[in-house]
Amino acid sequence: MVKLQRLRDADRPRLTLIFEGTPLTACQGDTLMTALLAGGAGHLRRSEFDAEGKRAGFCLMGACQDCWVVVEGRGRVRSCATLAEDGMVVRRG
Repeated sequence: MVKLQRLRDADRPRLTLIFEGTPLTACQGDTLMTALLAGGAGHLRRSEFDAEGKRAGFCLMGACQDCWVVVEGRGRVRSCATLAEDGMVVRRG
């Protein structure tokens, strides 16, 4: 598994969210996708065409269906277009 590495803006205030039962640290202003992938989630969903195909987003602008996750209390959201918030509870959708 490859973990994204933050190269800049690492001094922003931190927040914590829970992804599939595991706490992850993110930076204020991160999209949910950035927070999850930089925090070590590895992937956001599996491809419906390939059981082994791990998906981590595609268009990065809210037009495709590759980054859907479920946020407790909000339902399904596009992680590339949703800002991470402290205390969010998220699971793969």
